[in-house]
Amino acid sequence: MPASFFWIFGALSACLSVVLSAAFAHLPQFAGGVPPMVQTALNQQQLHALGVMLLGFVVSVRGTSRWWAAAGSLMVVGTLLFSFNLYARALLGFEGLRALVPWGGGAWILAWVLAAVAFVRPSPRAKGL
Repeated sequence: MPASFFWIFGALSACLSVVLSAAFAHLPQFAGGVPPMVQTALNQQQLHALGVMLLGFVVSVRGTSRWWAAAGSLMVVGTLLFSFNLYARALLGFEGLRALVPWGGGAWILAWVLAAVAFVRPSPRAKGL
């Protein structure tokens, strides 16, 4: 997975989380306040957008590996399964994929574990130094 994909996804995800945060603050159905479930989805999306961008930076510096690619891919999957699923539930009342929310959280957890493993493994560029 190229570093540019992680940079682009992370930046767009961060941008979208700000747009959604502003939109949710003004939606009539959230007049009483943004539900905690939606706020959690926004917070986690923002955190993991930065995580994906961090992985993009690391890949551009240390070189790509299957560990970095897996960690970044799982962060992307986690965003889709967790945050976007919760947005669909809150805005549309869509409950069809509710069971996938914990899988999104699990994807994020595994992504951070794989990132830790990747940091301790020798990088492809370090071998030639």
